[in-house]
Amino acid sequence: MLGNFSYCNPTKLYFGEDSLNYLNTELPKYGENVVLIYGGGSIKKNGIYDDVIKILKDNGKNVAEISGVMPNPTVEKLYEGIEIARKHNVDFILAVGGGSVCDYAKAVSVSVNCDEDPWDKYYVRFEEPVCETIPVGCVLTMAGTGSEMNAGSVITNHSAKMKVGHVFADEKIMPRFSILNPKYTMTLPHYQMIAGIYDIFNHICEQYFSGEDDNTSDYISEALMRSVISASRIANKNPEDYEARSNIMWSATWALNTLVAKGKTTDWMVHMLGQAVGAYTDATHGMTLAAVSLPYYSYIMPYGLSKFKRFAINVWDVNPEGKSDEEVAKEGLKCMEDWMKELGLVMKISDLGVTDEMIEGIADATLIMTGGYKVLSRDEVVDILKKSM
Repeated sequence: MLGNFSYCNPTKLYFGEDSLNYLNTELPKYGENVVLIYGGGSIKKNGIYDDVIKILKDNGKNVAEISGVMPNPTVEKLYEGIEIARKHNVDFILAVGGGSVCDYAKAVSVSVNCDEDPWDKYYVRFEEPVCETIPVGCVLTMAGTGSEMNAGSVITNHSAKMKVGHVFADEKIMPRFSILNPKYTMTLPHYQMIAGIYDIFNHICEQYFSGEDDNTSDYISEALMRSVISASRIANKNPEDYEARSNIMWSATWALNTLVAKGKTTDWMVHMLGQAVGAYTDATHGMTLAAVSLPYYSYIMPYGLSKFKRFAINVWDVNPEGKSDEEVAKEGLKCMEDWMKELGLVMKISDLGVTDEMIEGIADATLIMTGGYKVLSRDEVVDILKKSM
């Protein structure tokens, strides 16, 4: 383990089929004015909304709602939510939904009492809140982003053609608690399930593919990746398999609660590329990542050859005997490609709506990260995007 680091994660997790009952344990800790945030209304169809509302009312809460949070929450939606929360004199925010809803709740949390434009402050200048923030709790209905146990929040600005994530430094921005019932994830369409699975896997890759030292975080990452691969194959064939869905949900949380980033420089270029694609197409996040991953990893593989060889052997069980390091590494990426196709992931950004005319603009919208094995130039970003078509 190289470098110095600190680790603090204050989010309390309640996991399992009966986990929603623990909302009764948490709600008395907060004031009476609650803002309930959710997405397009699926929680009203599957009964989760009614269950949550009953618990809120039983605990004497005065509830206002922010509904219609989209998969890629926009800055306009953020401004709308801020106004609702302010008028309600909010004491506590409860997010019920997937990662986008949790992300959005954190964005509202840091913005309600902010006297500046939150887009400029948090997503352009990447500053930290100096105002009082509102505590957040999450009831998770989709596994993928890990937003239920981290301080990250992604917001899209269509007019600026930017999709930007801010990982806040202060752990108080993390959800105070999150409720994880794997059965809730079974209500998702297959497309959303597999997109979430790849988001989980890529979160691990972004942290794994950095550094050369013998790092405990890498061993944890390899185990998580193997678990995701195994459970995803079961869930892909039988989405109702509780054990598989529970393992996917638990892996998602640990993939991005900063544990496996410890001692790592990390490489988030796949997310930067994917988010830029998402800003232009509004495509599902996990699918944008899938569509750019293999061209990117194939490009940087020679610069981090030993790690890609290790990835092939320890994650994909590639036999290295009689093969060069490069052959082993390429075989590992081929195994990854075969698995992605087996799940049914989107493999080309053109299938997400990207046209040749968009490439230059997407490249301009791509933030360049420095933690990986190769710092890309803009021309290299353009080349990778073209290879992703």
